[in-house]
Amino acid sequence: MDNENKNALRENFEKTATRVSAVSIAGNTVLSLLKLFAGVIAHSGAMISDAVHSASDVFSSIIVIVGVKISAKVSDRHHPYGHERFECVAAIVLSVVLLISGLFIGHEAIDRIREGNFEDMAVPGVLALAAAVISIISKEAMYHYTRYYAKRLDSGALMADAWHHRSDALSSVGALIGIAGARMGYPIMDTVASLVICVFIIKAAYDIFMDAVEKMVDRSCSEETEREMIKCISEQEGVRGVDLIQTRIFGNRIYVDLEIRADGNITLTESHEIAHRVHNIIEEKFTQVKHIMVHVNPD
Repeated sequence: MDNENKNALRENFEKTATRVSAVSIAGNTVLSLLKLFAGVIAHSGAMISDAVHSASDVFSSIIVIVGVKISAKVSDRHHPYGHERFECVAAIVLSVVLLISGLFIGHEAIDRIREGNFEDMAVPGVLALAAAVISIISKEAMYHYTRYYAKRLDSGALMADAWHHRSDALSSVGALIGIAGARMGYPIMDTVASLVICVFIIKAAYDIFMDAVEKMVDRSCSEETEREMIKCISEQEGVRGVDLIQTRIFGNRIYVDLEIRADGNITLTESHEIAHRVHNIIEEKFTQVKHIMVHVNPD
């Protein structure tokens, strides 16, 4: 793949990821204000907790935009392999933000449970129920929208943001159940819902963190991907076999070290042409591959 095509892909990646994150910021800003308003007016602690969660989503999407813009920068003297891992850094920061917001919500819920006096608590109004339903539908739609582009771009930061939307949708389900329970005569349910929301948020933070860490420690590609690469390489003219293939994931890109066998009696120029052909076909068919080093062994 030539530099012009690589630059076009990088620019498309940045523009698309930024657009998706901008949609998330706009949606979460409206939702957090709606939920906060409904929680205060309808006297629902669970809905206020849910509003805090949505507000953290706004900050998370900003982190994603910053991470994507940095990761899309071209290689330079200080970063000859590119900046892709900055997207992993963004995902880790996002997971920390999620964890903090989850712990804050859990701490508030535990304090209210310790205090007791649930009989004196105001029963949440219908407005809180309506806000929870709107939140569930909106956040689930945002999850599928963001996840679609995250898979299309193979973006860890966008996928983290997608799961952030899903965790918010699940927390809104918890809020809905808690508010409904409180309205049915079990006021403690509203506070228990906040505690359930806390668990969902912490679980999402853990999953995002572990996925980002895996991508930063030079994990190899899946066995299936490597088998497909070997099959593709073996089909190229002049290749008599694959002696070694080593892959590593760098951010959301793949680096490949390869040793192939070729006729030991051919010229250096012919050997180079075989290696060049293998190099080009791998970068063409496996668009995640950013760089491949091909070594030719005589057979």
